[in-house]
Amino acid sequence: MNKSKRLFTKSKRSFRRRLPPIQSGDRIDYRNMSLISRFISEQGKILSRRVNRVTLKQQRLITIAIKQARILSLLPFLNNQKQFERSESTPITTSLRTRKK
Repeated sequence: MNKSKRLFTKSKRSFRRRLPPIQSGDRIDYRNMSLISRFISEQGKILSRRVNRVTLKQQRLITIAIKQARILSLLPFLNNQKQFERSESTPITTSLRTRKK
């Protein structure tokens, strides 16, 4: 085989196909917290479709379910645990400014 023809041959490496995160039996609903929590980052943001590896229709349903769960207080809008830890360690100083006339 010539060197020029060898460059265009496909490699015969097999790849492992990832399983979809949502099976056909899973129902995307705001009450299904175990499913919804997989698609939220540590900060409480909704992960993108590319990261989740879901279809466009599934991503829309996940987004709607997460927003409904947030409105019904099943999920927090923000995950502020780290923010509270920082604010507790830093002393808060309140100073009054006086105006000079």
